Amino acid sequence: MEEQVILVDKNDNQIGVMPKMEAHEKGVLHRAFSVFIFNKKGELMLQQRAAHKYHSPLLWTNTCCSHQRSGETNLGAGKRRLQEEMGFTAELKEVFSFIYKAPFDNGLTEHELDHVSVGYFDDVPNINKEEVEDYKWMLLEDVKSDIEKNPSIYTEWFKIIFKESYSKISSANL
Repeated sequence: MEEQVILVDKNDNQIGVMPKMEAHEKGVLHRAFSVFIFNKKGELMLQQRAAHKYHSPLLWTNTCCSHQRSGETNLGAGKRRLQEEMGFTAELKEVFSFIYKAPFDNGLTEHELDHVSVGYFDDVPNINKEEVEDYKWMLLEDVKSDIEKNPSIYTEWFKIIFKESYSKISSANL
């Protein structure tokens, strides 16, 4: 069965569920989460999406992101997906949430109320090659600079989240 996303209003009240692909085809507002993992050096772990992903293949993005399942908390969903994609778990702290809309070249649109959380990890991840091509650690200033120089190598949502949340993520990392 296709994964379902939780449809929400602008106040994050659940108003229904819909198959993930249909929600992205229609650009319907739904709940999502984004996880930012830092190490002791203050570097952010970025992931490169797997080559066969249906949108944004091989682009760099935050440590992991996805959609909550019915009955799942934001932090619980983040921990689940962190394990599924990156092969480790970490304690997470929700920092903020916001709404964004990002159309893709393939006709799909991300329209999400995104819950952003941060955590810490200082080891080597065991990446799931079905989900992740590669990973790297970068300082936030270097990420900011690289997005400005090479915007085409980053996912649309990551560029939006990073711009919207740079100061919040920076302060959460202290």
